[in-house]
Amino acid sequence: MSLPVIKVNVAYDDELNVIQTFLTTFVGREKDINRGIASMALDDEDIQPEGTTSRVKYMQQLQRIANREQQMLTIELEDIHQHEKTVAELVTRIQSNTRRYVALFYEAVDKLMPSPTKDISDHDEVMDILLHQRRERNEQTEGLQEGFPAHLLRRYTIYFEPLKSDVALAVREVRSSHLGKLITVRGIVTRVSEVKPLLLVNAYTCDVCGSETFQQISGKTFSPITDCQNESECKKDGIRGTLHMQTRASRFTPFQEVRIQEMADQVPVGHIPRSMTVHVHGGLTRLTNPGDVVHLGGIFLPIPYSGYQAIRAGLLTDTYLETHHIHQLKKQYSDMDMTPQIQHQIADMQRDPALYNKLAQSIAPEIYGHLDVKKALLLLLVGGVTKTMGDGMKIRGDINVCLMGDPGVAKSQLLKYISKVAPRGIYTTGRGSSGVGLTAAVMRDPVTDEMVLEGGALVLADNGICCIDEFDKMEESDRTAIHEVMEQQTISISKAGISTTLNARTSVLAAANPLYGRYNPKVSPVENINLPAALLSRFDLLFLILDKPTREDDERLAQHVTHVHMYNTHPQLEFDLVEPTLMRHYIAQARLRRPTVSPEVSKYVVDSYVRLRKLSKDAAEQKKLHTYTSARTLLGVLRLSQALARLRFANVVQHDDVDEALRLMECSKESLYEDDDRELEVDRSVVSQIYRLIKQMVAEGGQKRRKRQRRFGRGPSGDPDAEDSDEDEGNEEMSMIDVRSRVLGAGYNEAQLNETIIEYENVDVWTRVANGSRLRFIDV
Repeated sequence: MSLPVIKVNVAYDDELNVIQTFLTTFVGREKDINRGIASMALDDEDIQPEGTTSRVKYMQQLQRIANREQQMLTIELEDIHQHEKTVAELVTRIQSNTRRYVALFYEAVDKLMPSPTKDISDHDEVMDILLHQRRERNEQTEGLQEGFPAHLLRRYTIYFEPLKSDVALAVREVRSSHLGKLITVRGIVTRVSEVKPLLLVNAYTCDVCGSETFQQISGKTFSPITDCQNESECKKDGIRGTLHMQTRASRFTPFQEVRIQEMADQVPVGHIPRSMTVHVHGGLTRLTNPGDVVHLGGIFLPIPYSGYQAIRAGLLTDTYLETHHIHQLKKQYSDMDMTPQIQHQIADMQRDPALYNKLAQSIAPEIYGHLDVKKALLLLLVGGVTKTMGDGMKIRGDINVCLMGDPGVAKSQLLKYISKVAPRGIYTTGRGSSGVGLTAAVMRDPVTDEMVLEGGALVLADNGICCIDEFDKMEESDRTAIHEVMEQQTISISKAGISTTLNARTSVLAAANPLYGRYNPKVSPVENINLPAALLSRFDLLFLILDKPTREDDERLAQHVTHVHMYNTHPQLEFDLVEPTLMRHYIAQARLRRPTVSPEVSKYVVDSYVRLRKLSKDAAEQKKLHTYTSARTLLGVLRLSQALARLRFANVVQHDDVDEALRLMECSKESLYEDDDRELEVDRSVVSQIYRLIKQMVAEGGQKRRKRQRRFGRGPSGDPDAEDSDEDEGNEEMSMIDVRSRVLGAGYNEAQLNETIIEYENVDVWTRVANGSRLRFIDV
């Protein structure tokens, strides 16, 4: 029975001419073609005749390749579509038979490759010297120059960039009909192998005649040549010379195997995520890391099993994606592309005095309330400054936050939102995570069959945020695995003969329920929290969110939720919210700052820490201690203060930053105290909050004045022997400029400040003097 023969109605000689015409005539705006190896910008304002080399996009790149300045040639299908004015012709044929057209483009480029325009001898490799010696030897012996394999002479790699209109497929949507075609697949990178050399051309040397033989490798395996093939010497004399492999004369290319997995939103109900093997060659290696969300454009190809797997698999074959283009969906802060429009928006945001409040309310606006929690999450995104000492010791700058509270207070929704806003965010749950799944697992590499480490959630979230939901449901043995990560930010592994330390420079955002599901006011907060002190001390902020029934709050919450369900958006606010993309760019610019602490602020932080320790001691004596104040609390205050300074794009931490950090810590602990311990409920109205802020300014001013008087040895009355007294504190005066700056900086507006001043002026707390430029306190 004869095999059927299918004739393809494509003249590849004509296709080669079309490709050469496209490469020599296409004029377009050049982008960053080299993907980080070398960039090139064309001057669009230069007016030159069309068709000249200086404006032809791909001919300029060929000249750079000839000059050894570029190694990647990316052919954009959008350019071919624009040049051909149709998609149904050349673009479609490339998409359906990509492997063949890669070879055609290589052939066309080899013919069009120009001569170098500058001396490239300083770029010579061992291969160039060997080729030069071979040419001289061939000319001396035979007078003819033998041809070398094409891959041996090429100093470039060709890639195809898919059309921007191509829809990214999920892994489970890739079918057998896509074999050999150029497709785009979306997924998250789960494993990345080491970069290893892949053999393209194998070189041999005969031990008798000294001639060289080259074997071009196109598959996964090959059979080495053993006998010399030289017709002029060995075969002519009837001698069977033995060939020996020469590594230096062979051609290799970087190779990396990547494993991608479906995203959670692509997995149908009741299914598990599917994975796909991806092969990366040349300059595209080292562009992906575990945890990256990517669009991979490449050729979907089959690959037969080898070795014992082939016997077991029979007629089955494996598949892989040969990568031609990598597009990062969530770039790192340092890799974000800054446009002039975004720069202008960031400059406008810097001038906004209420920026801190706006950014906080822009986090999950569909969730009602929790303003202080959102401020803490904003600071978690910004982070503090990581410091490295001279002896190698590191002090972490990443902020860890734990949200503990009753069911239904939107803890999980906040975690989900933060994991999506952060450039690198991993979301996992306590019950579905083991210690190995969080840290690292020892796996067998399918390529080299060696034991390798595969990073878990905390390693995937390196330089990002790891959100752990249902933190209280974790097994104790699994929970101890993250102790080292939260403070030292490393993972030490000693398994299967592998002893190493992995980086896990991540912020941990955890959400947990109290021991009994809901907070039980009849038992102590320590019993409700039910987490070990060694773990709690590693959290910079621990928020206990209780669901207390109050008519006003319940009514506002219900109105907010019903509005979201009716209109599919959050209620209208007094200001426009900051978009997540703009917020990400602003945070990226803020993270470039490394604010320092001045001596005055340092002394203020020391005094505040000593005061907190004293309060902790007094509470322990009264058996009302709910949280423990340690040196980690001091470091937490410094980290939060640095994050606040970063938000202002400031290089120095101010008193206001420390005050806000201390306030957040107090707010996080407020819910820990029982209602019986409170003499009265604190008024939460805006007017009362502004009044307490101004009152705090008065107290700080009095402290500074008394310190200044003690320094000069005088009491308030001017008598050196007089004692400090509070008699004159009732007649304090404050500048309205200082008051307005402090209040607006805390997130309040001018109308709220004026309302507060008028209300307390009516009850004779203060009065305005000096034409309203100063505020005199009658009774503070």
